[in-house]
Amino acid sequence: MHHLRPAPGAKKDRMRVGRGEGSKGKTAGRGTKGTKARYTMRPGFEGGNINFIMRAPKLRGFKNPFRVEYQVVNLEKLAELYPSGGEVTILDLVAKGAVRKNEKVKILGSGDIAVKLEVAVDKVSGSAEQKIVAAGGSVK
Repeated sequence: MHHLRPAPGAKKDRMRVGRGEGSKGKTAGRGTKGTKARYTMRPGFEGGNINFIMRAPKLRGFKNPFRVEYQVVNLEKLAELYPSGGEVTILDLVAKGAVRKNEKVKILGSGDIAVKLEVAVDKVSGSAEQKIVAAGGSVK
């Protein structure tokens, strides 16, 4: 066992660059002169340009990752879409082209309603709920 050796030429030492003339050729594989021949450059260095961190705008508020965006439908639009009353659902509103599918819907209280509506959507404003209930409808 103690006579086993790797095949000749199978194992090579790695080249240690940047260690001067004694180890591996005059410039040690780093070319001639310049920053990269002398030492490493810090991450983000852009060759003398103003770097990205300095260019980026600062102190401009923040974007809330938990914000929920609703598609809004006003009561006046519901009065147009449901002239004889009925049940208002998200699928029905998508079918009538009032909202896009797979998004949340909120009913707002702009306009008046005179027919009985049974509303089942994600959210309803306070004024819209009052007007719907006053017209004899309900909100789920």
